[in-house]
Amino acid sequence: MMTNPLFCGIDFGTSNSSLAVANDDDVFLIPVENDQNTIPSAMFFARKDNEAFFGRQAMERFLARQPGRLMRSLKRVLGTPAMRQGTMVNGELMKFDQIIAAFLNQMKRKAEADCGAELKHVVMGRPVHFTDNDAAADQRAENELMAVAKSLGFEHVGFQFEPIAAAFAHEARVNGEKLAMVVDLGGGTSDFTIIRLSKQNARKADRSNDILANTGVRLGGNDFDKDLSLAEMMPELGFRTKYGHKNLEVPSYHYFDLSEWSKVNFLYTNRILFQAKQLLRETHDPVRYGRLISVLEQERGHAVLAETEKIKIGLASKENYAAVLDFIDEDLRIDVAREDFNAAIITKTERIVLAAKECLQVAGISAEEIGLVIMTGGSTEIPLIQQQFRTLFPAADWSEENKLSSVGLGLAYDARNRFS
Repeated sequence: MMTNPLFCGIDFGTSNSSLAVANDDDVFLIPVENDQNTIPSAMFFARKDNEAFFGRQAMERFLARQPGRLMRSLKRVLGTPAMRQGTMVNGELMKFDQIIAAFLNQMKRKAEADCGAELKHVVMGRPVHFTDNDAAADQRAENELMAVAKSLGFEHVGFQFEPIAAAFAHEARVNGEKLAMVVDLGGGTSDFTIIRLSKQNARKADRSNDILANTGVRLGGNDFDKDLSLAEMMPELGFRTKYGHKNLEVPSYHYFDLSEWSKVNFLYTNRILFQAKQLLRETHDPVRYGRLISVLEQERGHAVLAETEKIKIGLASKENYAAVLDFIDEDLRIDVAREDFNAAIITKTERIVLAAKECLQVAGISAEEIGLVIMTGGSTEIPLIQQQFRTLFPAADWSEENKLSSVGLGLAYDARNRFS
């Protein structure tokens, strides 16, 4: 049982989440799912009684085709109209604040059981921008996350930009003082911070004088999944095929929604299925377009995206990856080369690099002045991303430890400094 006061940091990510705890002596990650320090930000509601399953359990039940509803990318709903509208889950209307609270609560309860004490102080991670170029939606998203945290019993709630938290997690290993650029590429956002790091400053509660600039853009790993899906997967489901005597392209919105984790579930309606089946009569490629009908009927959109994500991850270490989609068509196989993936995502990676350069401009420094680059977030594994940032910062030291959990650790450091 912990006797020192406990301070908590929660990294609620678009793709993965983590929780860390700090006391006077130590900062440590909590195994939030079995012995794993991260948990996929996913929930599965069983159709029978809407029982909720979380993380890997959620994905396993969905991929095993158990009846129910999978939800991912919940963070992207914050600040949007959908947050207030809610969604139908197995015939029951659920508000997204309830859904997000359920996900975060199971992490909090796991941490409290492990520590033997109630957690009352938390710093929550947040992107630099929940929503690009919309200050009202951005503030609304933070307010919604604040309300969720309060509903879970946290009495003291703070927020910190995720890249700043990642910097705090690395600061204990910095020798002397270094000017660091944090590159935090998550599932939903890409965020950048330039900060002066030193062991002497690590316990300061106010670090505002050390932070030179923050920038961010609402692009991340899920957007790479979308571009890869549209380029390689959706054509096998009839994307950009023609129909009718006027030789028109089939409507594209089904394919765009099927390629985005947060929108897939909205396609499973009788109206959309009826419209798709009507078009099947006129399509010039009934085999491929028929696969779209199959995916909609069997509600297999998330399975297609899961396979797309596997391609993305596989191409981080291999030049080619073979995807098997026999759950759609027993002979369907898609071979993807890394150069094809690079071509699909190049426009978005250039926007991400542009946001990093903007951070340098805001700070009023050159890339050559950066002494340390801290890479965090799963999307920093993508070879094209690595190449572009190593080109931008050729002389800097590189730190890539705890890519999926450094934000959570840094938030716990911050919570201790703020509230102790």
